[in-house]
Amino acid sequence: MKEREKFSSRLGFILISAGCAIGLGNVWRFPYITGQYGGAAFVLIYLLFLLILGLPIMVMEFSVGRASQLSAARSFHALEPKGSKWHLYSYGAMLGNYLLMAFYTTVGGWMIAYVYKMAKGEFVGVDPTYITDSFSVMLSNPVYMGICMVVTVLICFGVCSFGLRNGVEKINKIMMVCLLGIMIVLVFRSLTLEGAGEGLNFYLRPDFSKLFDAPGGLFESVFAAMGQAFFTLSLGIGALAIFGSYIGKERSLTGEAISITVLDTFVALMSGLIIFPACSAFGIQADSGPNLLYVTLPNIFNKMAGGRIWGTLFFIFMAAAAFSTIIAVFENIISFGMDLWGWSRKKTIIFNLFFVLLISIPCILGFNLWSGFQIPHVGNIQDLEDFLVSNNLLPLGSMVYLIFCTSRYGWGWKNFIAEADAGEGLKFPKQLRVYFTWILPAIVFFIFIMGYIQKFGAN
Repeated sequence: MKEREKFSSRLGFILISAGCAIGLGNVWRFPYITGQYGGAAFVLIYLLFLLILGLPIMVMEFSVGRASQLSAARSFHALEPKGSKWHLYSYGAMLGNYLLMAFYTTVGGWMIAYVYKMAKGEFVGVDPTYITDSFSVMLSNPVYMGICMVVTVLICFGVCSFGLRNGVEKINKIMMVCLLGIMIVLVFRSLTLEGAGEGLNFYLRPDFSKLFDAPGGLFESVFAAMGQAFFTLSLGIGALAIFGSYIGKERSLTGEAISITVLDTFVALMSGLIIFPACSAFGIQADSGPNLLYVTLPNIFNKMAGGRIWGTLFFIFMAAAAFSTIIAVFENIISFGMDLWGWSRKKTIIFNLFFVLLISIPCILGFNLWSGFQIPHVGNIQDLEDFLVSNNLLPLGSMVYLIFCTSRYGWGWKNFIAEADAGEGLKFPKQLRVYFTWILPAIVFFIFIMGYIQKFGAN
């Protein structure tokens, strides 16, 4: 059997795992809901759930990957008790990765488009209506979006074609350093804008009354923090487990998971320091979702001295965040073919290059030629794909990993602990076994059910 590739350094493992977790939701969702639910008060609750909810599942994913030395396509086959059917979830994990890329590649293409728009000065001196219409015009043009999507896919698979160390690890290190560097520069610029203090105060000063002022009261605020802590790390589809298979046993996995989570949270918090001070400085309300990135922020850069430069830097930052996730998931997808059929990296990339391009087409057409396809309470094709991943495969897959690692009918608690604690570093809290075995799966199931209630329970 061919020896499995390994990261060249611990830093490479941490940065690429964090790159997979750091996505656009850190920028266009986290700052908004943080402000909506009380600023620093919400952050404290979010960090608590990150610790008791997200971290344990991440450690379990890494443990399954490292113990099996395989991707999610084969890891359950290698570790499950004989005669059991845990391996059936491998299909769900693979489906989750492909579905994620079916719409995330389009969003990556939007980033390329806006880096170009900003760099050439398309928004300099125009009125706000033009900026608003520009995003709509792009969505209505399937050819333009298709070209941007193809460029995204070619670049990211191109990185993966150089291998784990020379491609994925090396390029991801560069992108993450650039992402963090640009972010720090943007934070400094945002904080030094005249009138930024009000936005900073709104974002960072705890206002516990807002936890109760939300439409659903305290329960709604707590659930929002719980949901953000769960979904921010992209757990449950083996997107992180693959990187566990690329590391040795020199370090325990709990400490590594904490480092990755801290980096993911740092990016989310810093994004708020870019957005809220800038919005308050120019008297613009911070929106959530695509409008924040493609309408609100371009309008701010248009009013800002040197806005063309700052806007270009911001969208380069966003492109780095998007591409780090795409490259990480592409590496996982590539490993499926290598683990299942023993294909070479080159053959697997060629197959997946055409397959990902094919499955990305419906998302693009869903904004224009197929815009009539709308599912009540869900939305267009992209919304459907996101719903299937975020509201279904992530929580259900996380429950599979949880039960697989804690139940005697799965891999089992002793095997999991032995793997998680192998090496130097922080050990997994074994004294909380009852919580991980019974309470945490119930919390994840609650998130799954509440996701459906919020999506379909509205009038």
